[in-house]
Amino acid sequence: MVRTDRIQVKDDDQAPVSAWIIGVIAWFIPGVGHVLLGKWFRAALMGGVTWFAFFCGLAMGGHMFGLFSGQGSSMLLQVLPMVANLGTGSLYIISWLLGSGFTDDPVQAARATYEYGTHFLLIAGLMNYLTMLDAFDLAVGRKA
Repeated sequence: MVRTDRIQVKDDDQAPVSAWIIGVIAWFIPGVGHVLLGKWFRAALMGGVTWFAFFCGLAMGGHMFGLFSGQGSSMLLQVLPMVANLGTGSLYIISWLLGSGFTDDPVQAARATYEYGTHFLLIAGLMNYLTMLDAFDLAVGRKA
């Protein structure tokens, strides 16, 4: 027997504008989306992990990826790590404006912690995407 049930989506199942605003704020400043929702423990835990990983990555001499720092086809290889780094929101933008973490310094690359720092920076961005989605789901009411 084959079931042909389909899920009906109503027009009133759209997310409110406030949830989208909280999502954008949560991306821009890690942890603030949860603060706006009154979820202090989640803000400290999830936002704190993002901030901690980002600054540890910079302290270890990690490299952040930008779209125009590659040459030839290597530019295409930098798109996905750049998207991961961009997940840190304002931290990425401020670092880009200050030039911190974007220079290809051979002295930095020779450090033993260079690769670890790069991975910490990538993880910080990916963690903030999860934090942003969690704040959005809370604002919509999908989670308690």
